[in-house]
Amino acid sequence: MGFLMFIILTIIFWGIAPLFGKMGLVKVEPVVGLALRTFIVSIALLVICLVTGKFAGLSQITMRDAFLISAEGICSSLLGHYTYYYALKLGDVSKVTPIISVYPVVTVFAAIMFLGEKFTWNKLVGLIVIIVGVILVKR
Repeated sequence: MGFLMFIILTIIFWGIAPLFGKMGLVKVEPVVGLALRTFIVSIALLVICLVTGKFAGLSQITMRDAFLISAEGICSSLLGHYTYYYALKLGDVSKVTPIISVYPVVTVFAAIMFLGEKFTWNKLVGLIVIIVGVILVKR
């Protein structure tokens, strides 16, 4: 039950976040907005880690772990959000966000190719539903 609560909260946070981004980018260049956002989030995470004592876990991170987590951050938080902010600034949030929501299609195929996950009928149906859903919302 615990993970379901986090899923619901994630849906809510990710659902409202583009509204703040779109409104905040009206007079701001996307790269500046992303830098500000990243700075504020970094400060908040630093405070949270200091207050909760989570920095003790740093000693358990291997170089491979650090590289992979850094690569995820570069792909998602830097490059992904950089291009996302430009899309938000230039397009309607109600169109940009659903179209971007097809990213699980890329994730599924990448997981199959690079992680050896199995391709199943359920995944195929799910991918089709995602694509059809985005097409319907986009209209």
